[in-house]
Amino acid sequence: MMIREQIEEKLKAALEPVFLDVVDESYRHNVPAGSESHFKVVLVSDRFVGERFLNRHRLIYSILSEELASTVHALALHTYTLKEWEGLQDTVLPSPACRGAGTLA
Repeated sequence: MMIREQIEEKLKAALEPVFLDVVDESYRHNVPAGSESHFKVVLVSDRFVGERFLNRHRLIYSILSEELASTVHALALHTYTLKEWEGLQDTVLPSPACRGAGTLA
């Protein structure tokens, strides 16, 4: 199973998201081809109601502790309640460009 799929399964099981998008952004970084090390997660869940962003991120870090301890190097988190998400009109800012972008030779 690919790392992206593992991340999706764990987050779905733990947080019952209304919306979940896990994007492998490894290709945008200076890593060997085929690496699964950099991810962007957009997650909308009512489990976040009343929680500060820091606590939301800590919760996700705990859910994905195995992946973060091994293969995942970077995790861009965009976490919202359904009400917050509706206010964004389903728009999430793109990830910034990697300062060391490119593929290792």
